[in-house]
Amino acid sequence: MIVSRRTALQACTAAPVTLLQRLSGHSKATGFALIGDRYHNSDYIRTGLRRTIDRELGVSIDFCDEVKMLDAETLDGYKLLIVLRDGMLWPDGYSDESSNAAWVGTGRPAIVSDPPVPKTAAQQQFWITPEQGKAVRQFVERGGAALFLHNVTYISPNNADFRDVLGAVTEGHPPIRKFKVRVLNHDHPITRGVNDFVVTDEQHYMKYEKGLQHLLLESVNEDGATYKNLGAKSAAGWAYDYGKGRVCYLAPGHMLTVLWNPEYVKLQKNAVRWLLRQS
Repeated sequence: MIVSRRTALQACTAAPVTLLQRLSGHSKATGFALIGDRYHNSDYIRTGLRRTIDRELGVSIDFCDEVKMLDAETLDGYKLLIVLRDGMLWPDGYSDESSNAAWVGTGRPAIVSDPPVPKTAAQQQFWITPEQGKAVRQFVERGGAALFLHNVTYISPNNADFRDVLGAVTEGHPPIRKFKVRVLNHDHPITRGVNDFVVTDEQHYMKYEKGLQHLLLESVNEDGATYKNLGAKSAAGWAYDYGKGRVCYLAPGHMLTVLWNPEYVKLQKNAVRWLLRQS
């Protein structure tokens, strides 16, 4: 089935008519945010960032969870791109419904369907196309700003352009656990005034591929818990100029309690100011 641009817009979390008008060149917001996936409900992301960036910082954002909307036409006219989602779609459903972001939690009744739901392959598909990766790269190269959050490192394995802009690729993560986010460089505008903080979150591990001088944060499991053979800590935040634009990545973000940690709120706001050259 061919999905029209208008149909795709109706999946966006902003009001469809308003966003359609904006994407047609009328009164665009400052930022476009692509959010939400199987494991990360769009609502907590929109709720979290709408408060910290949109309302409190005064930087307007159009939120959307339709991956088809990430292209050059959409990005034209925006100053800031925000992405908090992974690189996968599951068009045939999930083999384990309890891993879906909509799952009601442990200790609940077993899932029953009568008649039963037919079994499917439950096979992931990677959504980013060469054209989309090129659009992101050119957007930043030409002066745009990109704020990448949490699990975007799962997009990188499938697109060289996106990987180069982000500067990293995922190596996975353990189950949710407590860890510390440690500031490595207190002199950068993004980390200025920010203290180390502790969250209960997915501690994402990644292969960082840019210069060490750009590293701002690391995640550290102070209880000594490790992941695979990667130890107890990982890079967790960086920022750099890319062409005429700027890029920042911040690793925390699996839950609203993480997005609203007071020290992490400082980081988000500082990052947006720096990306938009307001600091």
